[in-house]
Amino acid sequence: MASKVSCLYVLTVVCWASALWYLSITRPTSSYTGHRQLSSISIARKNVSFGNIRTRPINPHSFDFLINEPNKCEKSVPFLVILISTTHKEFDARQAIRETWGDENNFKGIKIATLFLLGKNTDPVLNQMVEQESQIFHDIIVEDFIDSYHNLTLKTLMGMRWVAMFCSKAKYVMKTDSDIFVNMDNLIYKLLKPNTKPRRRYFTGYVINGGPIRDVRSKWYMPRDLYPDSNYPPFCSGTGYIFSADVAELIYKTSLHTRLLHLEDVYVGLCLRKLGIHPFQNSGFNHWKMAYSLCRYRRVITVHQITPEEMHRIWNDMSSKKHLRC
Repeated sequence: MASKVSCLYVLTVVCWASALWYLSITRPTSSYTGHRQLSSISIARKNVSFGNIRTRPINPHSFDFLINEPNKCEKSVPFLVILISTTHKEFDARQAIRETWGDENNFKGIKIATLFLLGKNTDPVLNQMVEQESQIFHDIIVEDFIDSYHNLTLKTLMGMRWVAMFCSKAKYVMKTDSDIFVNMDNLIYKLLKPNTKPRRRYFTGYVINGGPIRDVRSKWYMPRDLYPDSNYPPFCSGTGYIFSADVAELIYKTSLHTRLLHLEDVYVGLCLRKLGIHPFQNSGFNHWKMAYSLCRYRRVITVHQITPEEMHRIWNDMSSKKHLRC
């Protein structure tokens, strides 16, 4: 089923096109200055610090917010904060999520806050485009590390830091990727259950028990000098996991004293082990591609490798056929 393109989407595309044309002429040397100043003011006003750390950090997260949404949780406390790892060129994926499962207004009476996580791109044109996108949707946060695969851990830690600083009273947090379809009904009503007492020190997803890959040709290669042990602690696939909001600050503080690893999900698992938090296995989280069928997708929470076009098609089909039984 073809998706209906909203007026806002058209406006955004026009803005992107205009920005690209303009920047191809002017090519500014710095595109994030205004947001840097704003984020510094916001953080100072919040007067938030992560105290109680008596030793010098071995992994200080000393990055400034270049784009921030510090007031996103001020009017009402979210039941769920969704942190979505994305890259600058994935505008279509972000827009598909905004118009489908990531729409903050999908569930009346249940506050959801959706945020996209980015680093800084080496291309100022892409930075400018993301800044304009942020001014329209107000759902993007950026820190001044270089956005790359090897910095995915920094991106997740940025999200943890943001929750701890600006949305610590939220009940739950989900971290996922921009090519994931989320069955929000199952996530909200079957797993998190808004009418029950919120959990503490809770972490769940698709739990992996494995060890480092030493083959240098592998995407998940782990050098022995960086991680000498033969086994990883249990960790949840980075394609999608859920945790209680109190865990965000715990992981962030622990990361300051934990040697950084580029494999984001493994690194979070290391922090959880230090904290004595064991991730729970949940078969609803899938870290692979699944052929679509209405009944199959009704049983899951996440599905991997979904294109923006598939996102719209699946969402529209599932939404229009809620009355059908499997």
